[in-house]
Amino acid sequence: MSLLQNEAPSFDSIDVPRTGQAGYVMEWVIDPANYCSEHELITRRALAERISGLLGMQYFGPVSRRPPPSGPLYFIPSDTVESHRAQAIGIRSESDFFGGAVPFAYVATKAISHALHDQGAACPRDWVESFAPRVAKCVLPGYSAFSEDDARTAGRALLRDGAVRVKPVRATGGNGQTVVQDAASLDRTLAGVPHMDTDGVVLERNLRDPRTLSIGQVKVGALTMSYYGLQRLTRNHRGHCVYGGSDLTAVRGGFDALNAMQLEPSLRLAIEQAAVYHAAVVESYPGFMASRINYDVAQGPDDTGQWCSGVLEQSWRVGGATGAEVAALEVFKSQPERSLVRASCFEVFGETELPPGACVNYSGHDPEVGRLTKYSFVEAHADAT
Repeated sequence: MSLLQNEAPSFDSIDVPRTGQAGYVMEWVIDPANYCSEHELITRRALAERISGLLGMQYFGPVSRRPPPSGPLYFIPSDTVESHRAQAIGIRSESDFFGGAVPFAYVATKAISHALHDQGAACPRDWVESFAPRVAKCVLPGYSAFSEDDARTAGRALLRDGAVRVKPVRATGGNGQTVVQDAASLDRTLAGVPHMDTDGVVLERNLRDPRTLSIGQVKVGALTMSYYGLQRLTRNHRGHCVYGGSDLTAVRGGFDALNAMQLEPSLRLAIEQAAVYHAAVVESYPGFMASRINYDVAQGPDDTGQWCSGVLEQSWRVGGATGAEVAALEVFKSQPERSLVRASCFEVFGETELPPGACVNYSGHDPEVGRLTKYSFVEAHADAT
């Protein structure tokens, strides 16, 4: 059976070798239309090579027409993968890949975070109605919709309490989102949302000047670390505010290790909300597994002045913060005595000077976004306080 990088083949008959002393890390492009721009491809390859070093394996390259090498294989998918495809290619547990696997495609999108506005509203065939109520206190007020009529009804209900943020469910880094103030602007925005009947759309309470925290956990080989971080925004070459990087504080172990730290109440709340959200995913969707989890949590006032905190979205794939994640893991591996690492990653549009010790994952002129540099670095010393 061929493993083709540029199509969506069936892997049903693949027999992946699981024995032998050698091990190989392989990239796996799930969909060439997603996360496969020049800078994303090159960045993912750089990170794959670094993850190979963490595992003590060899970097083999992308899944292709070549037969897989003999020996254990470790995969780095470009996106969250459906469980049946992960199993068919040889992924049996979170130790076999960097990312996440979900039983249904919609589970990997923003759509799962909110309930439908009406019981009879359109939704995917495998929609799990019990999930949204379980995370209602962990997310911002909002609804998911899978038709323009349902989205208009849900959006008008939210507009009674202030501005509404309309979010395509597959866009990342804040791209494609629109804040609407009234029904007319809502209707115009919804008319331009693509693939609403299949992918859906999220309508959510808009916050004024929120801060966005990242709460995450990564497992690679014998290493497990959890972290909290603060995202930075920057302007791209079109003048739009987009993701500009993250500053992470990482500790060895799970979320309990994070909770053992001295934390401000709002940060502790964000960690608790992410942990509850993650537990609900695990319990609600059999077949889910992930070695890399990241939850964005927004905190700030809404139009009524009420302070809110809630998970915006989940990421179970190589993401914007992965450069900092890998940098922190490298320190934990090389310095067993370290219990805390502060690592940062940056995405800079235009020319920039690199700080000492920076590790560059991409630097070039991407045909889609222009001149871009992506790098990470680690603080030389960090106190475990």
